[in-house]
Amino acid sequence: MPYKERSIEKQYFTIGEVAAQFKVAESLVRFWETEFDELHPRRSKKGNRLYTPQDIEIFRTIYHLVKERGYTIPGARDMLKQKGPQLKEKIDVVQSLEKVRAFLVSLKKELDVARPE
Repeated sequence: MPYKERSIEKQYFTIGEVAAQFKVAESLVRFWETEFDELHPRRSKKGNRLYTPQDIEIFRTIYHLVKERGYTIPGARDMLKQKGPQLKEKIDVVQSLEKVRAFLVSLKKELDVARPE
């Protein structure tokens, strides 16, 4: 019987990993935790914050609203309360479209380089 490798997904992420993933300061992650009730990571016995993938999805939504769309913190808080699940779906669509666009741009560059003039 061949060995089948399982994909192991992390269940918890440190504040440093979350900050690095979004290219923001750890202090911003802590600040948003105080400003948004939806974001509440677990704590280890030492008191370190442990973020679940669900916490990271909430953080991604907040990041999108505040940093990419330009909402104020109270505006982002209201938007999360009004359109939480719908907003997540829209963000997922936008991110997938951005990936497709990046792929097409890189493909165009490769074709321009490969085509002799």
